[in-house]
Amino acid sequence: MIFASDHFAAGVPAHPQVDAGPSGMDTPHMPKSQLSAPAAKAPTAIGGGATIVDLRFQGHASIIGVCVLELEGGIALVDPGPEARLGELTEGLARIGRTLEDVRAVLLTHIHLDHATAAGAIAARSPGARVYVHGVGAPHMADPTRLLASAERIYGDRMATLWGRFVPVPAEQLRIVDDDDVVELGGRSLEVAYLPGHASHHVAYYEGATGTAWVGDVGGIRIGGGPPLPVTPPPDIDVELWRDSIARVMAWSPDRIVPTHFGVYTDRASHFGELEEALLDWSEWVRGSLADANGKSDRELRGDFARWVEDGLSERLSSELTERYATASGFPDSWSGLARYWRKRGKG
Repeated sequence: MIFASDHFAAGVPAHPQVDAGPSGMDTPHMPKSQLSAPAAKAPTAIGGGATIVDLRFQGHASIIGVCVLELEGGIALVDPGPEARLGELTEGLARIGRTLEDVRAVLLTHIHLDHATAAGAIAARSPGARVYVHGVGAPHMADPTRLLASAERIYGDRMATLWGRFVPVPAEQLRIVDDDDVVELGGRSLEVAYLPGHASHHVAYYEGATGTAWVGDVGGIRIGGGPPLPVTPPPDIDVELWRDSIARVMAWSPDRIVPTHFGVYTDRASHFGELEEALLDWSEWVRGSLADANGKSDRELRGDFARWVEDGLSERLSSELTERYATASGFPDSWSGLARYWRKRGKG
């Protein structure tokens, strides 16, 4: 058994064969009307010495949740979110009597900007903290130059507002995790599973003592009582691998799952069943759109797909909740990720 605390970043190749893509993360939908930031919501205790801090991304509740784990002698953060929302995280920590200087570990499920850009700033504030990340993502945490160049082409002057500064994580603070590793942190023991499908650098963490699995985006997005939906941005989407990753999480038989977007769920079988069904439906819709494009551009097909998803949601959910889903996901980019998946297989 490998203990992640002894598995150092020095062994990671400087330039792994990974396409950082147009950022590799979900392009957020811009709300029809920009909301003024509401008063911060109190952190939510979820039991087992864990709390969720809602980052109120773009003024919306329940889009990005940072999980705070109490340790002996400090705290760990699962997916600390964008550096642009570090103030919201700091305020949430203060409400539970904690500060960024108390952070002893940052556990990244993957390195997409909505999950990871705050990690470097937190590492700077707490030099003793260690940042746990899959080996494919680790070089980009140490040197985010390529990833940022791609992201800036997409977001332009929205980059700072959405994501903030991506401060590099010093190599000595990085720790590499992979499938079947165990992370021992201040009285907690977390198993690691490698879960590709959404991203080539995606992992999940499972704590047997509390029956909790932190599943990142392999668990999709699920907001405010709505359905679980996939998030499928370029460049790494692989439907078969994602389905395998769902099976990997289910093999743990967790009592509860915690997706970053958003909350805690005990109905793992129905959650992943609905998610897998939606993933297959989306995949087939995109394959059909490529086969029968009728001269439409990718831009037009992206828009058609987004309208199809939003129309389906609006039949079940309020307009406000539908907009929150769109903000959390970025449906046009999900078309692009699945189109890339099919084109790599000679379809379209």
